[in-house]
Amino acid sequence: MSDSSRDRIEGKVDELSGRGKSALGDLTDDDQKRAEGDADQTQGKIKQGIADVKDKVDDVVKKVTGN
Repeated sequence: MSDSSRDRIEGKVDELSGRGKSALGDLTDDDQKRAEGDADQTQGKIKQGIADVKDKVDDVVKKVTGN
């Protein structure tokens, strides 16, 4: 599995986990849990963004090197 695929999967897991934490925080009126969930979602989106950048860099490298 490529690094970008791994980052994308980890990012999606973090994002979904964060959604669950945020929802739990909403249900229990727990601001700390809600904040943790929001942070996890943000971290997940960043990881997915990094994966996109890695894919684009790989594409450019392949075009330049002809591989």
